[in-house]
Amino acid sequence: MNIGEIFNVNNRLTGSIATRTIDLPRIGLRKVMSENEKAPVYEILALNVARRWVQIGALWEAVSKRTGEVFLAGNIDDPSLPEPMPIALFPADHGGYMVAWRRDTMRSDFGGGMGVSRTNYDDRGPRDQGGFGDSTVGAGGELTGAGAPFGEEDPF
Repeated sequence: MNIGEIFNVNNRLTGSIATRTIDLPRIGLRKVMSENEKAPVYEILALNVARRWVQIGALWEAVSKRTGEVFLAGNIDDPSLPEPMPIALFPADHGGYMVAWRRDTMRSDFGGGMGVSRTNYDDRGPRDQGGFGDSTVGAGGELTGAGAPFGEEDPF
């Protein structure tokens, strides 16, 4: 399910994520500089109610075993959420990313309970069949739902 979009604006990755109960109208990706091969590629930042940037997640590079497609995978987490929200970012034609969410499924082979999903990112099918849904871009190219203008104070 498509829940957002990230755009490359002046070499800054910024966008929004929205679901029925979560509205992050202004998020950004900040590149992680690390020598550690297990370090994430990006930190996910969001503006809090005091308009300060706070880290709410991280993204690692992943590769589809079936297609070889490279994408970003990670979680958004915050004390206000009942549990971490798994997300994946897939490259978009505009130079940014489409943000997708996927629900973990119940594992019946262990008698129920939460576990790792039986499906994987390879099972999402071709993009031209169902795809990511409608665009979050308005008629003039603006990000719909974004409440604050893009400014120089952004730390990424």
